[in-house]
Amino acid sequence: MASEPLLSLESVSQVFTSRRGEIPAVRDVSLDLAAGTVLCLVGESGSGKTTTARIAAGLNRPTGGTVRFAGRDVWGGDRTAFREFRRSVQYVHQDPYASLNPIRTVFATLAGPMRRHRLVANRDEAWQKASELLERVDLTPPENFLTKYPHQLSGGQRQRVAVARALTLGPKLIIADESTSMLDVSIRISLLAMLSRLSTDLGVAFLFITHDLALAKYFGRDGDIAVMYLGRVVEYGPTREVIGTPRHPYTRALLAAIPEPDPELNARKRSAGSLLRSMDTPSLLRLPTGCTFHPRCPSWVEGECDVSVPRLEALDADARHEVACPPVLRQEADAAVPALSEQDGTG
Repeated sequence: MASEPLLSLESVSQVFTSRRGEIPAVRDVSLDLAAGTVLCLVGESGSGKTTTARIAAGLNRPTGGTVRFAGRDVWGGDRTAFREFRRSVQYVHQDPYASLNPIRTVFATLAGPMRRHRLVANRDEAWQKASELLERVDLTPPENFLTKYPHQLSGGQRQRVAVARALTLGPKLIIADESTSMLDVSIRISLLAMLSRLSTDLGVAFLFITHDLALAKYFGRDGDIAVMYLGRVVEYGPTREVIGTPRHPYTRALLAAIPEPDPELNARKRSAGSLLRSMDTPSLLRLPTGCTFHPRCPSWVEGECDVSVPRLEALDADARHEVACPPVLRQEADAAVPALSEQDGTG
């Protein structure tokens, strides 16, 4: 029997109200994340990634659906249970310049949560544990950093302090929301390597939010990936499979947008049918009918894609790879029939 997911989002939705009308930021999203694993959320800006992450962290209460952590309804328990959940799930924000208090030293930043939750008895113990945390995130020797203020650190060092702060309470899940996007490429890779090591050494699960499929492929190569578009998940499955053999036209378009050093390879990617019909993303206030991607999709079917809302379905009975695109699912089914006939000797 499969183990129970650490985090489970069950048909969650988030609708915001503005003077111009309702904004459906997240619509009917279901995701599972097992303990010690990585789930990447990818998509363009405005796809609902961060709102989904905030729902997963308990920062936003969804307007629909259920959030479960270790099998328990996050919003259905008492205050003590919710406090324990919030201790178990920590958030690393995108901007290392804004996420740290500028008037607190690194030591004060790390010691604050430990004192608040009574995890240390005195200042010496807090200093020792803060030093150990800095060593875990490769800020060594720790005594060179504990007395510094955020403005005295580089961007990469600040983000490592933010990760160390997330580790202070011994979390089971860390949500990293575009946590490397404001860093230089060389620093970005070293930070991702450090996060991967933490996942392995400490058994911490990661929900990794990014718009960059190359980063998702690197960090989540042994985990799962969910591709979001305008608040819905359109493709979901093992990272290696989804990025290696993308099925949904939107996923293919995202991969085609990654620049390659070889101009001929770029030309082949564009000629493979991954060009969009439109570069304009529809407004959440005026969503298209049916599949919201159909105005941009190079493979849309008139009378189907513009009418019915697609749901995630597995490519076959044994697959964990799911796609929300009926034309693609039909193509996969049609391709499977000749293969079965050849195996049976009837083709």
